[in-house]
Amino acid sequence: MKTETIDEKEQEVNLLAELTDALDDNDSSRLITLLSDLHPAEIAHYLEALTGQQREAIWPSIPAEFEGEVLLHLNDEARSTLIEKMDAESLIAATEGLDTDDLADILPEMPQNVIQELLLTMEYQDRERLRSVLAYAEDTAGGLMDLDAVTVRADISLDVVFRFLRRRGKIPATTDSLFVVDRDGVFQGILPFNDLLTHAPYTLVGDIMDAEIDGIPAKMSAQDVANMFERRDLVTAPVIDENKKLLGRITIDDVVDVIKDKADHSFMGAAGLTEEEDLFAPVIKSTRRRLVWLGVNLITAILASSVIHQFDATIDKLVALAVLMPIVASMGGIAGSQTLTLVIRAMALGQISKTNARRLLFKEIGIGLWNGLIWAVVVAAIAELWYGNLQLSIVIGVAIIVNLLVAAIAGATIPLLLRKMNIDPALSASVVLTTITDVIGFFVFLGLAALFLV
Repeated sequence: MKTETIDEKEQEVNLLAELTDALDDNDSSRLITLLSDLHPAEIAHYLEALTGQQREAIWPSIPAEFEGEVLLHLNDEARSTLIEKMDAESLIAATEGLDTDDLADILPEMPQNVIQELLLTMEYQDRERLRSVLAYAEDTAGGLMDLDAVTVRADISLDVVFRFLRRRGKIPATTDSLFVVDRDGVFQGILPFNDLLTHAPYTLVGDIMDAEIDGIPAKMSAQDVANMFERRDLVTAPVIDENKKLLGRITIDDVVDVIKDKADHSFMGAAGLTEEEDLFAPVIKSTRRRLVWLGVNLITAILASSVIHQFDATIDKLVALAVLMPIVASMGGIAGSQTLTLVIRAMALGQISKTNARRLLFKEIGIGLWNGLIWAVVVAAIAELWYGNLQLSIVIGVAIIVNLLVAAIAGATIPLLLRKMNIDPALSASVVLTTITDVIGFFVFLGLAALFLV
């Protein structure tokens, strides 16, 4: 499995090199050949690895029938840049074959005149379907849903269902069941294909449908939808409004995108970046974005340094303190990050509530205390070995214990406090944690040293 993964990565790198060489050689026929063998999502992947000028140069070689899906799979920033370069006619042609829910994802990024023209070219029914999707926020079930759901009524036989499906001719991808509704469109349950195929043709839908399935409220958050799919091993699920009327369905491919975006958000957010960060965004634009995060970190660094500054005289008298200080801060930072990561993940999965938050806090305090005691002995022994100063060894041991306890408390509580303040923990919790562990670690270590060693 590992070899296969490496080979696949090598193939990606080699293909990227081939695309770049073809661009440099202005070899359009070679570009067309290379791109025609790729899935639109793969083309988008390679476009994100090219500079803005290279993207513009390669775009005419992308098969026309792929353009809409390629735009759909690009990150927001790269897509917006390409859309800005395309004329209205090209944009309308590119988005012509997209499903309604996919079109709703990229429509807000298009120029207003293109949106108006695109809406005029659509049939009334499609236009209304598009408006129904746009009525919901992008990060909700309504924003994720696909309107192309196959519905049947409970009072018809399976034979009628078969005739209906044959007349329909085509079933939406990833359809594993039919949705049962009444005459007013109110959701009543699902009819799995397995039951449809294994029961007698004269059986009524209402006799075998699964009425225990609840529809997903259209306003449920996308992350909660993803958690539900994971817990219940769903492939598709119905989306309903507040009156339980069926609006559409969510499919597993939409949920995979949500999970990927969430993972990217957590990973990139730790560095103050968004998941839509363009690898080859203009220098000034990227610099402006990173300035804020660097400024925040500078403030926290100055705060930690100001604590050290208060003990200049102590450090001057005992140089060993300057050598050992980073150990205290680093141990606290790592311990706190472990707790922080665990809590943020549990929050994302909906596993933390008022009923168990306190138990989790006490558990992390216990871990912090045991780790503090164990590593305090280890670090104190190292300090004694290096400097032969028992008092110094005890001071750094106590500082390690205190800082790991503080790190556990901070790691468990910071994400919960930030969520109460409507601040994304994935974006800012690590900065707050680092500041606390640095300041407390330096203060305790140098304060004890000032009291007992100097």
